Amino acid sequence: MEARTRAKYVRTAPRKMRLIGDMIRGKKVEDATNLLRFTPKRAARLVEKILKTAVANAENSDMDTDNLFVSTVYIDQGPTLKRWRARAMGRAVMIRRKTSHITIVLKEREEE
Repeated sequence: MEARTRAKYVRTAPRKMRLIGDMIRGKKVEDATNLLRFTPKRAARLVEKILKTAVANAENSDMDTDNLFVSTVYIDQGPTLKRWRARAMGRAVMIRRKTSHITIVLKEREEE
């Protein structure tokens, strides 16, 4: 059984989010939350909130939260917000603000 959570249109570039996603992939939920709590990146706070949501979804579907681990983490690129900044001599430069779609899938580890 698995619990899935998705956050769309998160206002952080996917390249920065993937660094955090790679850190927690395959880890137990407790280890992943501790790792995210002490990582000094803004993206870590966002991924931690989404991970807590995934754990709540797992509790709602009667999964054992002690045996959960992060099975997969997808961080895809969302739409880019295009903004303009004024420059010298009447010119303008486009600023691209990228967004991310984050998907976290938790699974139960089989007892051996």
